[in-house]
Amino acid sequence: MEKKVKKKTWLKWLLGVLGVLVTVAVAALIFVNVYITKSKPVIEGQVAVAILDTDATVTRDEIGVPHIQADTDADLYRAQGYVQAQDRMFQMDLSRRQASGQLAEVIGADAVDTDKFFRTFSLRDAAEKSWEGYDAEAKQVLEWYTEGVNAYMEEAKENGDLSFEFALLGYEPTEWTTVDSLTIGKFMAYDLGGHWNTLAVRHWALNEFPEDKARELFIQYPENAPAILAANKQQSVKVAGEFDTSVIPPEFNGSNNWVVSGDKTASGKPLLADDPHLGLSTPSIWYQMHLESPKQNVSGVIFAGIPGIILGHNEEIAWGVTNVGPDVQDLYIETPNPEDPTQFRYEGAWEQAEVRKEPIKVKDGETEDFEVLVTRHGPVVSNILYDKEQAGAVFSMQWTALEPTLELQAVLNFNKASNWEEFELALEDFQAPAQNFVFASTDGTIAYKANGRIPIRKSGDGQLPVPGDSADYGWEGYIPFDELPRSVNPEEGFIATANNEVIDNAYPYHITDFWAQPYRYERIAEVLEASDELTAQDMMDLQMDQKNLYAAEFLVDMIATVRSKTDDYDEVLTMLEEWDQVDSKEQAAPLVFHKWIKQLPETLLAEEFPKDVFKMLDGKNHITDEMMRNAFAGKEGVWVTEYGGVEKWLVDSLETAVTEIEGEQGTDLAEWNWGEQHQLTFPHPLASASPIFAEFLNPDPVPIGGSNITVQAAASTPEGNVDHGASWRFVADLADLSSAYHIVGPGLSGHLKSDYFHNQVDDWAEGDFHETEIIDDVEGSILILKAE
Repeated sequence: MEKKVKKKTWLKWLLGVLGVLVTVAVAALIFVNVYITKSKPVIEGQVAVAILDTDATVTRDEIGVPHIQADTDADLYRAQGYVQAQDRMFQMDLSRRQASGQLAEVIGADAVDTDKFFRTFSLRDAAEKSWEGYDAEAKQVLEWYTEGVNAYMEEAKENGDLSFEFALLGYEPTEWTTVDSLTIGKFMAYDLGGHWNTLAVRHWALNEFPEDKARELFIQYPENAPAILAANKQQSVKVAGEFDTSVIPPEFNGSNNWVVSGDKTASGKPLLADDPHLGLSTPSIWYQMHLESPKQNVSGVIFAGIPGIILGHNEEIAWGVTNVGPDVQDLYIETPNPEDPTQFRYEGAWEQAEVRKEPIKVKDGETEDFEVLVTRHGPVVSNILYDKEQAGAVFSMQWTALEPTLELQAVLNFNKASNWEEFELALEDFQAPAQNFVFASTDGTIAYKANGRIPIRKSGDGQLPVPGDSADYGWEGYIPFDELPRSVNPEEGFIATANNEVIDNAYPYHITDFWAQPYRYERIAEVLEASDELTAQDMMDLQMDQKNLYAAEFLVDMIATVRSKTDDYDEVLTMLEEWDQVDSKEQAAPLVFHKWIKQLPETLLAEEFPKDVFKMLDGKNHITDEMMRNAFAGKEGVWVTEYGGVEKWLVDSLETAVTEIEGEQGTDLAEWNWGEQHQLTFPHPLASASPIFAEFLNPDPVPIGGSNITVQAAASTPEGNVDHGASWRFVADLADLSSAYHIVGPGLSGHLKSDYFHNQVDDWAEGDFHETEIIDDVEGSILILKAE
């Protein structure tokens, strides 16, 4: 009897403890939920905003797009700053910190190397210098916008309404400044800026490989520059050193855009489509808005932290961009003075470099001293390639974006332009990064311009570092604005770009030899050429097109080559032969093709490179594509011959690819499919810190089709996470510019409790566009920003 009583007492005690724990856990969850919900943006009712002169109205439509109406431009931009901060304050703060090299201050020692990288790249310094060049009107807009951001920030701090991410990291954002906005703009120039890392790799290759092997690693070998080749061989700069390649943007931050004349459309008016390809994340890099005042009515997207609309349409025109990708980042081989490493040789004398003190504050740690040396060409970047270097030669970098530029001024003028002449005039101020602009207007005009500063070199073509000690090298200006590639109302009836080669060899200036693979452009042109009755729906369908023209070029020869060597993969090869060459998520063939094609450079090249140098090498498949073309034509190069021939290379690569697939999806080919490996993700920057954060902050992965070379751009990591693609999809029908069609995945809000946090994930995957109006009264939640 006593034992039974003790047992009951113990059980009662245990249940009591469990009850307390459950109560505490529930209370904690309730507290966290209430705390997080407290910072959810207010989107209905009235809010007093003292900085406004008159009331402004913010109507959020069914997908969360804010439509802002104000009586003056001053209040319009103030309201834009306020609303962006409501939805994206943490993203805005993180963006300015990353671009400025100030992450360690709030994250800690793990971010110090990233801060050193961006301090060296000098984006904030360039933004500060750019401010002085802006005209009074643009400066005023930036100041109005800044007032709006700070009005929200002050209100959120006072009410304890800052988003939960600030509490997790234990800090509050500092006052927003006009230079913060310009710095974020410079970061986008960095994200689309150039291929300095590939120049460093080529320098390494010339010093590590015989010339015939190094030659095959170039897109086009610079045969007519013996002095440049000699300088690279004689003055070796250390490149290998466990460089952090995570800070390098994707090699082709590409995009698609096209514009079709009324001669080829059902309505008789132009159609325009644009889908810039950037990293896919939570929240989106883009923020969609509609801005209306008596002086403008414009709709589209902008980077959070910047005023205006960078891409979109007003009542008379529409426009979009892709990246030109010109050679605008040059490396110089600088010779430091052994007696004073802050001096560098130039024309036989030692020249003093600028020494910029950049102390890096570290959360829970001591401030770390850091210096950036700036030669006549630009900042010395060698110290971010490796840890230690003997004084001998170092790299400095010249880059168009490090000069004062006026992109925001151009954007503000785009918004109010009404025809091609006004728009092209505004383009003169859009200087970095260089972009392929397509344009259409309600008067029927379609146009294109490859716009931005593209350097003219005294010697060389931007493929290799050049001597920094001689006046024979460097830049002597830029391609004149009136001579940049341009087309207005062409006979073909359409203009399309997909980061492909935009000009032929007759063009007198060098742009780059490093164009994107042509397959997206070829597919776009194929579809546009085939019809004279095109509609807006056709443009949306084309943006979701999964036809794989990469496979169309190579697959027959790849299969035949393997069959000539072995019978081991007959079932796999038969499946590839029967494939319709569409990268649909249900099929196995896209899985095999992409695994195989991406394995080719790994099999052939990787073992002869240090890991970090190999990761720095952009255009790996460009290189191996050309090696395959030559091998199939009976002209095997050095790399392929040394490996054992094209047959061995392709068989070994296929074997590795199939083994990987079997490890991931089993040995039954009938069970393989592309969507199992290829899944859409929109990762949040805090999600990697904890599986719990990932569960709440990331949407569930979605199997999708497409790939890095289809019009429906969906580039994936080796693990299969689709994290790069159409960051915004846009179609405008110039027959009726009262609205246009958009997708911004994963959604417009940065707040996890918002209805607009992940509401466009499935829309992105399925191609379900949303029509955004700019003329009629929009239905939705209404917030009145009240002037005091």
